[in-house]
Amino acid sequence: MAQKEIKFTIEQDEEKIPEKIYWEATDNPNEGLEETKAIAVGVWDHFHRGTLFIPLWSKDMEVLDMKRFCIEMLGCVADTLRNATGDEIMAAEIDEVGMALSKRLQKEMQAVQQQGQ
Repeated sequence: MAQKEIKFTIEQDEEKIPEKIYWEATDNPNEGLEETKAIAVGVWDHFHRGTLFIPLWSKDMEVLDMKRFCIEMLGCVADTLRNATGDEIMAAEIDEVGMALSKRLQKEMQAVQQQGQ
């Protein structure tokens, strides 16, 4: 049986707020630790029949990037649901929420750009 590994390394400040987040994975074509600004890991706890969710982001993650990250995770959830269950209707509804939020974020980004001019 082949084994794969994903590893996260988190550097925290004295208040335990992530300053740096690194990851590496067996199948990552890049070797060694890579820095990222945010991660989200979900694990299904079959004993309690619920999800354990670990979201982490570094203190220098930009707000608009964090919003985009969350919106894109919705798209991943929709794709996962579609592939795992074949439920196209529920997946499409999740995609619709993501598209609506994406449009809202685009407006926010445009407003920020206009303020900067």
